Amino acid sequence: MSVEPILVARGEKDIHLLPKMANRHGLITGATGTGKTVSLQVLAENFSALGVPVFMADVKGDLSGVSKPGTATPKIADRIAMLKLGDYPFAGKPVVFWDIFGEQGHPVRTTISDMGPLLLNRLFNLSEIQSGVLSLVFKIADDNGLLILDSKDLRAMLQYCGEHADEFQTEYGRISAASIGAIQRSLLDLETQGGDKLFGEPALNLDDFIQTDSQGRGIINILAADRLMLQPKTYATFLLWMLAELYENMPEVGDLEKPRLVFFFDEAHLLFSDAPDVLLQKVEQIIRLIRSKGIGVYFVTQNPLDVPDVALGQLGNRVQHALRAFTPRDQKAVRAAATTFRANPKLDTEKTITELGVGEALVSFLDERGQPGVVERAFILPPHSQIGPISAEDRRRIIERSFLYGYYEKILDRESAYERLKEKARRAEEAAAAQAGPLSPAPGPPPYGYPQPQSPTYGQPRQPRPVGRPRDTFMESVGKSVARSLATSAGRQIVRGILGSILGGKRR
Repeated sequence: MSVEPILVARGEKDIHLLPKMANRHGLITGATGTGKTVSLQVLAENFSALGVPVFMADVKGDLSGVSKPGTATPKIADRIAMLKLGDYPFAGKPVVFWDIFGEQGHPVRTTISDMGPLLLNRLFNLSEIQSGVLSLVFKIADDNGLLILDSKDLRAMLQYCGEHADEFQTEYGRISAASIGAIQRSLLDLETQGGDKLFGEPALNLDDFIQTDSQGRGIINILAADRLMLQPKTYATFLLWMLAELYENMPEVGDLEKPRLVFFFDEAHLLFSDAPDVLLQKVEQIIRLIRSKGIGVYFVTQNPLDVPDVALGQLGNRVQHALRAFTPRDQKAVRAAATTFRANPKLDTEKTITELGVGEALVSFLDERGQPGVVERAFILPPHSQIGPISAEDRRRIIERSFLYGYYEKILDRESAYERLKEKARRAEEAAAAQAGPLSPAPGPPPYGYPQPQSPTYGQPRQPRPVGRPRDTFMESVGKSVARSLATSAGRQIVRGILGSILGGKRR
């Protein structure tokens, strides 16, 4: 059954986004204050009306209004009249709020094991050598079934690998103490900024994103990101982890009449800024392949040059708001944006980009054959929901009425690397103590009448200890015992996916 096209904008003609082409991804660009957020809101509420769940990060704190009906303010009323929209109904959409810090939504977490070394390297901004050491630490943990769930697990694993690097060197390679220290400092910095709240359990189950309400409307998942944006690498890394998890865990569905989920990545330049080539290649691969899972990804950023060409070529649906050409880089961005559109002989695209008003855009969506439509100048329709944030009381009421309320709020601390290493060390200590036997009492003076021994060997000279490897200390014996125990653990290896996420994570 075909799905009705989404009316997004109106100019000389109506401009529709075809739902069956919505998983071919998209791009919303424009300078600050030109209307990108409203365009995002309009698309989100239309997807919701079609029964398509949506995820979007609220980086400025003003997307929560999608949960309440809008009102005919003078500006909205003028736009409705100008576009001849007639009786324009206002309505809110079903919303679930999320927040890494657990203050403006349900706590949203992942585990360090799930995130994997590649993304954690991006989060910690490690050097190549430090990144290699972190990968070794993960490899040791993975090979022995040690889940690193939160920051204390990672700290325990780093400390253990650093202290017993010699035992692991033959099998895994050299583990530099300096690199271990650098990673520990990065972890401490993250904890100081509150970013460690990202890690723990219960971890986010992405199935909770793909929900509809009793009326068949797609749930709009809003991540409170105004505070998170103070840690841009944490923001970008977490959203990239979500994309990787969707790619790894969602089944192939082929071409659908509408997407299974639409993912809006606001402030997309943070994803690509200073990212190593190996990460950019994997991001491009995910963007290219995730559409077969029924996922549409829409990047939102100020400048089209923020998105590398390898990713830009995958974004078929475009909404270009005004750009300012004040600097040479701005002028380059305008020319670049103009050349990415299918030319309209009636329109000077490059000139028009600098002349667009607020809420006006150059729009090009894919047609039924998957080809870019001719670019059109048009006004984005006003949203049916409220523009701007809702009150703190309304937000709290929505959170407490959510079907998820109470689940993610309860922190789970199950057995993981920290507890298992601690337990193995305890058992090794007990075994070493048992092997040593009971302590002998200190010798006292010989009974009266017995001869006094002249030496421990009754008068024979003391023999020197043979030269060779010094005797292990007690802690070295404990460490080796734990290392042997770990090395003989079999059948618990962890398999990782394209960005280092654990495959089959929901089945753990």
